[in-house]
Amino acid sequence: MYKVFTEINLWCQLFIIGLNISLYGALKWLNNKIIIMKNLPLLLVMLLIMACQPQEKTPSDRLRADDDNGGLTLPDGFSALVVAEETGRGRHITVNDNGDIYVSLQEHNENKGIACLRDTNGNGRADIIEYTGEHTGTGIKIHKNYLYFGSDTAIVRYPLTEGELLPLTEWEMIARGFPQERQHEAKPMEFDNQGNMYVTVGAPANACMEQMRTKGSPGMDPCPLLEFSGGIWRFRDDVPNQDQMTDGVRYATGIRHAVANSWNSNVNELYVVQHGRDQLHQFFPELYDTQQSAELPAEEFFLVTEGSDFGWPYCYYDQLQNLKVLAPEYGGDGNIQDRCESKQDPIMAFPGHIAPNDLLFYTGDMFPEEYRNGAFIAFHGSWNRAPEPQAGFFVVFVPFDGQYPSGEWQIFAEGFAGTSAINSTSDATFRPCGLAQGPDGSLYVVDSNYGKIWRIIYSS
Repeated sequence: MYKVFTEINLWCQLFIIGLNISLYGALKWLNNKIIIMKNLPLLLVMLLIMACQPQEKTPSDRLRADDDNGGLTLPDGFSALVVAEETGRGRHITVNDNGDIYVSLQEHNENKGIACLRDTNGNGRADIIEYTGEHTGTGIKIHKNYLYFGSDTAIVRYPLTEGELLPLTEWEMIARGFPQERQHEAKPMEFDNQGNMYVTVGAPANACMEQMRTKGSPGMDPCPLLEFSGGIWRFRDDVPNQDQMTDGVRYATGIRHAVANSWNSNVNELYVVQHGRDQLHQFFPELYDTQQSAELPAEEFFLVTEGSDFGWPYCYYDQLQNLKVLAPEYGGDGNIQDRCESKQDPIMAFPGHIAPNDLLFYTGDMFPEEYRNGAFIAFHGSWNRAPEPQAGFFVVFVPFDGQYPSGEWQIFAEGFAGTSAINSTSDATFRPCGLAQGPDGSLYVVDSNYGKIWRIIYSS
């Protein structure tokens, strides 16, 4: 290859010399009259020299995928490299315009709650990993030169300094007053382009039963949890010390638990994917067999507008009937709708219990055109599909046209679990949990067991 390039370069140089001589002779008589024409041969020479030089590689051109794609199976044309083998128990991930990576951690690593990664030589692999932040949690976003972080009870932000990997350590409280819960406590956040921040507050219950997770227990009606949870609250994105109940606005309700949230800038709307309820057979064996309990209810993909009510805990979506039905705690038998007829349906339904943990609308230029403005969803994997095998542990893609899906969902990346036979979540080596888009259009995926990070790239 080097020999070929040398020969091409030699021919370029010979061509330049010949052209220079010819042009100089033809234009010599104008040298004393037109200054621009006098310099034309030199200009042409310079342009041709530039054309004959090898083009500088872009950062994406310098990436080399792992031979095994980091253990992942991907569509044709796609490949992957491992950015970091281990950062801690990762949750969500965000990437700055300069390529710096930030991962929220479920547990402290080096007594810190945020992993900060930098690639200094352009090969796509992090050679600097440092830790900062006193909080642990899930939500993490870069917005208006701040690193926003969602702990389980508050949203804080850390100032970012241009050129520096680590944010400043002095954080500012943006939203507080969220209840301290032992389940569904994650606080992901999203931002629109009007100065608003949206925070999902999961409900600390399965179905708002009078006796929590107890066989045959009826549901509380009305459910008091909806006053402070089971929905999305809107705040200003830059006002400090806002309280959920006094300053926040309940934007939408009837959402049990949604960790996968994204603002779709193409249509300026908020989308979330909900974790559906559990244990239909365990609590109501006279109505549901184990197979139904493994499949139902759907994980629901919502288009969220102000005032939306998606029905939890009174309703769930049965993707086998394509129907939102009344929950058994409220008199349902798996078929009747009753009050659920007036609740908002999902725009797409996925199999039950596969745990959608992040959502990203793709806006990059690296992937083929059919991926533009479509949705990637990371499914963390199920724990309660027994006696069926556990499922999920993959990233899917949903094509979009405007506000709605334009086709069926498809598995985009799999192989995270390391095995096809998964009877327990402990059988899965890795579990995809967070997604981010890099400045070049790469797709990043972070795992929750070890904080392993993959970077998925495309080349035609």
